Amino acid sequence: MAEFLTGAALFILAVTALGLFRVLRSELAVERMMSVQLLGTGAAAALLLLGTASNAPAMTDVALLLMLLAAFSCAAFALGQSDGPDDAAAPKGDEP
Repeated sequence: MAEFLTGAALFILAVTALGLFRVLRSELAVERMMSVQLLGTGAAAALLLLGTASNAPAMTDVALLLMLLAAFSCAAFALGQSDGPDDAAAPKGDEP
């Protein structure tokens, strides 16, 4: 059973690497941010599978941390992108 779980983890890592290659070639910042989310999710899934295969409960904590960091980075990116182009172009001190 451990060999199957290890193989599944390697398959998930390979698919994640292919997805990252495709997304990182993009020019859009949103697609690059999605690569961070993809990396966090794929790495967490692989760590959970490898932790189950090797009976290492510490990998579960690391997987949870990766998922939280990926989610927080996406939320921070979304909050940073909330300023529209009209807000950035208007001078702040000239308004009545």
